[in-house]
Amino acid sequence: MKQQCMAETFGFFQAWLKNPLRVAAIAPSDSALAALITSEISRDIGPVIELGPGTGAFTRALVARGVRQEDLALIEFGSEFAAALHFHYPRAHTVWMDAARLHTVELFDGRSAGAVVSGLPLLSMPPRKVIAILIGAFRKMEPDGAFYQFTYGPRCPVPHRLLDHLGLEAVRIGGTLANLPPAAVYRIRRTHAVPFDRVRFSSRQHVPSSKMAEARHAHYQSSGGRSFATWEKHA
Repeated sequence: MKQQCMAETFGFFQAWLKNPLRVAAIAPSDSALAALITSEISRDIGPVIELGPGTGAFTRALVARGVRQEDLALIEFGSEFAAALHFHYPRAHTVWMDAARLHTVELFDGRSAGAVVSGLPLLSMPPRKVIAILIGAFRKMEPDGAFYQFTYGPRCPVPHRLLDHLGLEAVRIGGTLANLPPAAVYRIRRTHAVPFDRVRFSSRQHVPSSKMAEARHAHYQSSGGRSFATWEKHA
């Protein structure tokens, strides 16, 4: 276990060196933050979507809380992380793609998720990409579903004006000084019934994607809508 932790930390640091804005931290989240961000989640909540799981710190905590691998969708942009996640959680639905394109995929055979756990660095993203991620996430959830987001900053990483625009509210559920750096967790929910399934992006809300992200999405579509994990099993 210690060797695995060291290997994950080294791999995470290498990913940060390649793309510090996307990874945002030099080391993976520790067990204290993982316990906090998953503290309101149990097996009874239903399917759970994890955005940016990285080395799987939050994934391990979700499984420890009783969430079945079959009820996990792991949305990961980094190919090395996605491959490792598929290896460690072969029954989970691992999808290799940008979380901003979450609205384009079908998960859990159409069942709605009970929660979304996000390890994404929202503070380093442009507002229109954050909007795309939130809309995609809430489209996949039950009306009372919650989006859990951690931050290293002093306040919620989603600005109030953006939350108001989407009909959402954020509540700080706790913080931990044990993590490096110290972190806080926010629960984001709908303030009222918002028809997220009817939301369409305007030209101003368009989410730009790199050629690599487009290629990954094209591969996903050409493989018959299979996830990374399913593609590995049936290749």
